[in-house]
Amino acid sequence: MDKYDLVVIGAGPGGYVAAIRAAQLGFKTALIEKRGTLGGTCLNVGCIPSKALLDSSEHYLKANKEFETHGIKVGGLEIDFPRMIARKQEVVDQTVAGVDYLMDKNGITVLQGMGAMVDAHTVEVTPREGEPSRISADRILIATGSEPASLPFITLDGERIITSTEALELPALPKSLAIIGGGVIGLELGSVYARLGTEVHVIEYQDAIIPTMDRTMGKELQRSMKKIGVKFHLSHGVKEAVNAGDKAIVKADDKKGKEVTWEVDYCLVAVGRKPYTSGLGLDKVGLAVDSRGRVEVDGNLRTALPHIYAIGDVVKGAMLAHKAEEEGIYAVEHMAGQKPHIDHNLIPGVVYTWPEVAAVGRTEEQLKAEGVAYKSGSFPFKASGRARASMDTDGVVKVLADQETDEILGVHICGPRAADMIAEAVVAMEYRASAEDIARMSHAHPTFTEAIKEAALAATGDRALHI
Repeated sequence: MDKYDLVVIGAGPGGYVAAIRAAQLGFKTALIEKRGTLGGTCLNVGCIPSKALLDSSEHYLKANKEFETHGIKVGGLEIDFPRMIARKQEVVDQTVAGVDYLMDKNGITVLQGMGAMVDAHTVEVTPREGEPSRISADRILIATGSEPASLPFITLDGERIITSTEALELPALPKSLAIIGGGVIGLELGSVYARLGTEVHVIEYQDAIIPTMDRTMGKELQRSMKKIGVKFHLSHGVKEAVNAGDKAIVKADDKKGKEVTWEVDYCLVAVGRKPYTSGLGLDKVGLAVDSRGRVEVDGNLRTALPHIYAIGDVVKGAMLAHKAEEEGIYAVEHMAGQKPHIDHNLIPGVVYTWPEVAAVGRTEEQLKAEGVAYKSGSFPFKASGRARASMDTDGVVKVLADQETDEILGVHICGPRAADMIAEAVVAMEYRASAEDIARMSHAHPTFTEAIKEAALAATGDRALHI
């Protein structure tokens, strides 16, 4: 039986990054993956393919709606949907190949199959074909990620009642699509299809989209997405979604209790994800999971067995690829006796619609609930010269700062390139900067990031200059 210093179960962003860091620290490392390719959900059927389709659909929307305003005339514009899907897969294949290269470069042993613990230091790997084998591990890192969740009364058949996985591989462009859930996954995929001409209905149980983010961001994004034809049905409780052969039928009760029915080509169930912990053999080593199926860990990501750690979607916290990466690095460095740092409050969240939404820190609703005295400053992109030049004037930047100390407590952006711009806020908050610090920094003109400076000015005494 081969012996390793570290065995990582799961080759998503958290697992494969942890394996790389372990190899850098001199650990003999094995990486186990049940999927035929590395990269997990994110690279194969999540982050990367969805962004590829988001970019393709955005190009089409701009050519169809905006080019003429720029003085660019386009004739005979058509959608080659199969080519769009093929191009998405090419991006995935290139990215996965890059991970394969990194494993080879760092001398990491990759084992294809389902990994499960036999005892505290033995892991069995069961391939799709062939006999299981066992390896010995001084340390184990659980990084098995998550899978799409559903509602108890809905059967996911992969044909008409689909998850995000099938939504990335539809055989033809649908005429209509119902999406159950107004969170990140549903809105991103809804954006893709709405831009291409699909009639999209977003059905959300709560009274706002992206309800875990600052409410201002949800309102801004909803206003913008309506412009591309997305229809929102908030405060609607779905009670049925069935495959009717050549269509899907969805039924819900609105806030007044009246039944509403949609007949659509597909119903995308996007109500979140659940940890993938079944079949890991946790019971054999005495490890517990909480009511949501997450592995219980301490502040250093260790389980009840000190040599076994867990990270990413299988532990508490936001289900984000970059959160898993940071935790993977933290866990491995902690195993090596180092003193790593991670602040979960400063892990940004992003919605890759257009405009994008990005946030870090506390929301205004959270600060109110916690009784924190704060001040707020906002700046709309319609007042940004750079945004006007690119015709990206939807959205706003909001900066929240402590009333007394002026320390930045949260930054929330709905606007162009918000996913990239939020890094400035993360850096500022990591070093406990004040709103005044951001307000005093020189921001190149004209840029989208000037909106952050202006919002910081607004938060420090209503000093915004360009509104």
